[in-house]
Amino acid sequence: MIQFKLEGEFIPLIQLLKASGLVGSGGDAQTVVEDGLVKTNGEVEFRKRYKVRVGDIITFGENKIEII
Repeated sequence: MIQFKLEGEFIPLIQLLKASGLVGSGGDAQTVVEDGLVKTNGEVEFRKRYKVRVGDIITFGENKIEII
């Protein structure tokens, strides 16, 4: 599991995927979200601008990101 330290109140989902190194670009991040390949707290998330906050768990493939 990847632990991501949040600086501020939230980070948009596509920015998180890029910042954590799970995708190569913002375009790739948008595509995987639109295709329903990303889950937030166990639910498929289609909103690219979803505000990820402390305590959220993001799942993409075999990767999990815990927001701390």
